[in-house]
Amino acid sequence: MLHAAVTRPDADELIGRFYTCWFAIDPPVRDLFPPDMAGQRALFGQVLDFVLGEFIAQRAEEPVAFLAQLGRDHRKYGVTQDHYETLAHALYATLSSDLSDEWTDALDDAARQAINFIAGVMSGAAEAEPGPGRWGGTVLEHHRVSRDLAVVRLQLDSPLDYLPGQYVKVEVPQCPRRWRYLSPAIPAQPDGRIEFHVRAVTGGMVSNAVVAETRPGDRWAVSSSHGALEVDRDGGDVLMIAGSTGLAPLRALIMDMSRYGVNPRVHLFFGARYPCELYDLQTLWQVAAHNPWLSVTPVSEYSTDPPWATDYPDVQPPRGLHVRQSGLLPEVVTRYGGWGDRQILISGSPAMVNATKAALIAKGAPAERIQHDPPFG
Repeated sequence: MLHAAVTRPDADELIGRFYTCWFAIDPPVRDLFPPDMAGQRALFGQVLDFVLGEFIAQRAEEPVAFLAQLGRDHRKYGVTQDHYETLAHALYATLSSDLSDEWTDALDDAARQAINFIAGVMSGAAEAEPGPGRWGGTVLEHHRVSRDLAVVRLQLDSPLDYLPGQYVKVEVPQCPRRWRYLSPAIPAQPDGRIEFHVRAVTGGMVSNAVVAETRPGDRWAVSSSHGALEVDRDGGDVLMIAGSTGLAPLRALIMDMSRYGVNPRVHLFFGARYPCELYDLQTLWQVAAHNPWLSVTPVSEYSTDPPWATDYPDVQPPRGLHVRQSGLLPEVVTRYGGWGDRQILISGSPAMVNATKAALIAKGAPAERIQHDPPFG
């Protein structure tokens, strides 16, 4: 019954009533959320769907790990133990009111257990986590490398420990309380430097603000790291496929690998719409020139640049990389075969990742050998 309530067609209205109840019980908590709650409602609905489904099926391992990470991550918002208590009260009140006609002692007991489970795991993990919940950083450099692409370098107030290939959430001053996922483009630095590559997307308030409005001196907030993209240096050769700024986590992995004398062979396909948007070929050329295990194939959907390309830096490196290919990334990559013997890492937009993964599987690549981050929209 509880699970059905959060999966029915009007579940968004139920989630909306929960937030209304929570903000009435605990008014200051409203300031932790963005003005537009649509995305937050959808996300919380997905969380409840997953956790209640696993709870009812008596599977605890995955939801415990998931909720614990969620609790640790929520420290960046300034969430306190008191907030978890008022959340539990609001969620119980909303569910018991919504299901009043079906509410029984058994359902009441199940609801209390599930809600205490959610709030307890999250709050316990948050309380047990050492270190800060968020890191402050100052923008040092902002480079507009193409019409809707920017490279941003920051100095964090204290070093952030993360693994190459992971991602973090960031908050920028132009869009307070609108946290967005970004992948560092360099490995973690002991002096706290960090670099992000950002592409402005249609309707993307944060990405457009970062590309068009970020200036040196801006103060950003950065969360702890997530994600598990990785290269097993003993696991055989590697295929990497990056679409636009999806290059960032793969670039961090390649830079980390360059610290070692011996590595598996890595073939990177780096794709964009136009040749001028292959913004980081100079860096890739430099890394490949000193690391013979790395091969780079540039790919552009269109073979020629638009007129506005002359307004931005020339991205073409000296000779040394593979000849640039034209076409869509999934088509170009699979022209070379199925790559079934490789570790495969894909990074880019959800549409590009899904299309490339499907094309590789159709060519015979085992799905279990393909890594990519969850879709962020």
